[in-house]
Amino acid sequence: MLTPGRLGTEEDTPLPTTPRHSEKAAIALVERGVRASIVRLAPSVHGPGDHGFVKILIDIARAKGVSAYIGDGSNRWPAVHRLDAASLFRLAVEAAPAGSRLHGVSDEGVPFRDIAGVIGRHLNLPVISISREEADAHFGWLSFAVSADNPTSSALTQERLGWRPMHPALIPDLEKGHYFNN
Repeated sequence: MLTPGRLGTEEDTPLPTTPRHSEKAAIALVERGVRASIVRLAPSVHGPGDHGFVKILIDIARAKGVSAYIGDGSNRWPAVHRLDAASLFRLAVEAAPAGSRLHGVSDEGVPFRDIAGVIGRHLNLPVISISREEADAHFGWLSFAVSADNPTSSALTQERLGWRPMHPALIPDLEKGHYFNN
């Protein structure tokens, strides 16, 4: 989690409220001469077989009977297909400069209402707005992520390593329907 509400870049440091122990450990290794780098993944690393945040959102919608977003749903979620993330990790090991921060992001920021809309359509459920006060009861522990506005760029990562995401973006991946087959 970088500074909310503005496009985060690889040059940004994490918020003090979001400790990044792995980043600190990697930098400590760099200081000892190890060529370590940091890969920050989007909150949604999606694709067939995903059991992360998107699958949890679908399970919540099924359980509650609605697909919800908070407020106007304009808060943005970055995303990356898991196969693109895997290729980034390979490039990081092979070619990333020591101490570099890399972003595994292909979608800089998908409006959350669009995610809720696809979920609602595939589950044949109403798509509704809920208030921030209702979010904890509706989304449980995931409400912190559902409410975040965290657009994130991977422009520097792409420039430094020649990494180019090639797999489906989040919404087209959801539209394929594999998340809803159970």
